[in-house]
Amino acid sequence: MLDRLEYNLVNGTPDPADEKLYQKYFTINETPVRGKTYSYKEDAIRKAEKNFGYFALMSNGIKDPVEALRIYCLKDLIEKSFGNLKERLSMRRMSVASEENFEGKQFVQFVALQIVSYIKKQMDENGLFTNYKIQSLLDELDTIEYCQQPGKAHHLSEITMKQRELYELMGVDVPA
Repeated sequence: MLDRLEYNLVNGTPDPADEKLYQKYFTINETPVRGKTYSYKEDAIRKAEKNFGYFALMSNGIKDPVEALRIYCLKDLIEKSFGNLKERLSMRRMSVASEENFEGKQFVQFVALQIVSYIKKQMDENGLFTNYKIQSLLDELDTIEYCQQPGKAHHLSEITMKQRELYELMGVDVPA
């Protein structure tokens, strides 16, 4: 676009439809002796060129470009999830006495990451991100308490209609 504008200015055939673009990217001076001269507005050109370019996503399995971009964008969720694992589940320092304990703790964290990924997918498919963030949805469901003592019947706290709807949207049976 900038090359086309410059070409039109040099040849003396500026397009009237591009008048705003000429004003944005060029300083045009007209004098009786020299005629029309122009100079570049470097800041405006640098700002316009800042986001120029392409990037390529390559995959052997995903053929749909929109799906490939969606999956690429999920990498941020995965990185944040690992951050959560490090902070909330104490993965930063694996305070374990044996390799068995280490593997067990790592497995629990892997399962937790899978659950977070499933919740994110369900929220995305059901349009829940308009009203919730992952943490606020988990906080909404966190108020449900389940208690059981050996040899006695279990006790489940009250489940609100909102919580029931969330369970159904997540594709999970409502606790009973």
